[in-house]
Amino acid sequence: MADLNDPATLPAAFDGADALFLLTPGIGLDQTRHAVAAAQAAEVRHIVHLSSANVLGDPMPAMGRWHHDREELVRASGIPATILRPGAFMTNALDWLPTIRADGFVLDPIGPGRYAPIDPADIADVAAVALTEEGHQGKQYVLTGEETLTVTEQTRTLAMAIGRHLDVRPVNSPEEAVRARFPHGAPPALAAALIEGFALMRADTIGFRTDTVRRIPGRAPRTFTEWCTRNAHRFVS
Repeated sequence: MADLNDPATLPAAFDGADALFLLTPGIGLDQTRHAVAAAQAAEVRHIVHLSSANVLGDPMPAMGRWHHDREELVRASGIPATILRPGAFMTNALDWLPTIRADGFVLDPIGPGRYAPIDPADIADVAAVALTEEGHQGKQYVLTGEETLTVTEQTRTLAMAIGRHLDVRPVNSPEEAVRARFPHGAPPALAAALIEGFALMRADTIGFRTDTVRRIPGRAPRTFTEWCTRNAHRFVS
C-alpha cells in the first residue's frame, strides 16, 4: 500500500501513471516532497494539486503560507501543473456534529462573516476535467460556491434539512472554536493558524465568489441546501 510518509512505498503506486491528483493533509511538506519525487521518477506528465484560496491573502495568513510552500514544491518539479485553490468546504459543517448531537447547537466563531462554501464534489469535478482534458496545465483556479453565507444562515439551512431546531451560540473565545474542531487538541502552529483564520473570516462581511465551476466543468455549483439534503442522515444518526 502506498504511503506518502514512506517514499519506498511510492514507486509501485506511481508506475505507469501519466497524471497525478495530489492532496496532502496537515501542515508539513514532506508528503508533498515525496509525492513530487515519485512523480518525477515515474515521468508523470501532469499534476493537479489541491491547494487553498488562503494563498491569495494579502498579507498571506499562516494557512496560506503552508499551501504556498507546497505549490512551490510542485512548480519546482518541472512537471506541468494545475493548481486548485478552493475556499471553505461545505463538509466543514460536519465539525458541528458533536454539539448538535449533544445539545442541539452550533458554535459560531465568525459572527457577521460571510463566505461561499464549496461542495467537495464540485472540486472533484473540476479536478477530473483538469486531469483528463487539455489546456489546464500551468493554470491556477480558485473555487467557491455561489452563495455567501453566515454560520447562522448555514445552520438555519441545515436545521430545515434535518427537521430539527438548532441554536447558534457565539464562541466565548477563539480557543473554544479550536477545541470544538479538535477536541483532542491541535498542534500549537495549527491552532494559531485557525484562530487567525477565524478573525479574517469574521472581518469579511461580503465574502468572495468565483465562477470557476460554471466555467469548468460548465454548470452551476451545488448549493449548501443540496449538500445538507444529501447529508442530512449524517446529522440525525
